[in-house]
Amino acid sequence: MSSTEMKVETLRWFNNRLEMVDQRILPAAFEYLSYYTAASVAEGIRSMVVRGAPAIGVAAAYGVALEALKLSNALEGRHSGLDPESSAFNKLDSRFRGNDDAVVFNAGMEEGFKVLVASRPTAVNLFWALQRMRKVWEGVATQSPQEIAQRLLAEAHEILAEDIRINKAMGAHGAALLKDGARVLTHCNAGALATAGWGTALGVFRSAVEAGKKISVIADETRPFLQGARLTAWEMVQENIPVTLITDNMAGYMMAQGEIDAVVVGTDRVAANGDVANKIGTYMVAVLAKRHNIPFYVACPLSTIDLNIATGKDIPIEERSVEEVKGFRDYHWAAEGVKIRNPSFDVTPAELVTGLITERGVVLQPDAQNIRKLMRGVQG
Repeated sequence: MSSTEMKVETLRWFNNRLEMVDQRILPAAFEYLSYYTAASVAEGIRSMVVRGAPAIGVAAAYGVALEALKLSNALEGRHSGLDPESSAFNKLDSRFRGNDDAVVFNAGMEEGFKVLVASRPTAVNLFWALQRMRKVWEGVATQSPQEIAQRLLAEAHEILAEDIRINKAMGAHGAALLKDGARVLTHCNAGALATAGWGTALGVFRSAVEAGKKISVIADETRPFLQGARLTAWEMVQENIPVTLITDNMAGYMMAQGEIDAVVVGTDRVAANGDVANKIGTYMVAVLAKRHNIPFYVACPLSTIDLNIATGKDIPIEERSVEEVKGFRDYHWAAEGVKIRNPSFDVTPAELVTGLITERGVVLQPDAQNIRKLMRGVQG
């Protein structure tokens, strides 16, 4: 097995259910959790079982398909002499009983979309995937619930496969930017675990290694949820890519010592002017990189670029539980009674971004004009 061959399926369809790696318990344990409804997938997104903008989008697509399958199976039972008190029949909300199939199915689907939309606010891939699934649903709305469910499941499968293809295309473009022997800093986790596979920022590293380059990764710990320490470091160790873990406040020292040649991160949303929202702490890394003349690249699929958001100031920033800052899991180190803030993302202005790495190539000095050129024919 080559060092870049994928060893982990972050999300997978297995025995008529969605399975997702529980990223909350990595690296101490590796476990898949099973999902059968839109509501359960939404909870998996909200609780960080799955995270990373592309992976959230794929999970949401499967959440829509699961809801359609649940509803179609229940409706099928409704017409096969199924006891109205049976568990399968009771999957139908009692508010909709007595109505025809289309009314029941459509109402249930709208509820599924609603709960998925509300799961997390910052990652635009969530809304992109749901919009794509809704468009498919509307295109086959006159078909039977069973046929609609199968069409939506096929679309979810395609979104997953497409994400991996896109990541590998991005990886090839990004790998060309890294010199042999490069020491590359990354923040948070933009790897296979944040996508359907391969990764965005970490996909660039995988592709560079696959191309024969000897690179090494410096991973920021990424407080407070420790995605760098728990996930990025774990992925790189699994694939024998040299990795060094540092705390977030060591990045400036490493740059000043000449130990970092480039920075590559992922993103959860890019505004129309090129501003980038990513895990909290990314803005500080970008400022430090600018100060030390180190290129700062952002790897992102086109689906992460939101032309409906003019600037980074308009990107909604999720505030997560203060418990994540108090400590980790059951251990608390913060003083009781202290006021705590926990914004989960920050915004890096476009002028600090050396280039966006996309499946269409690298866009240097991203601004509104360059973003429009890149997105021509994709949105709007």
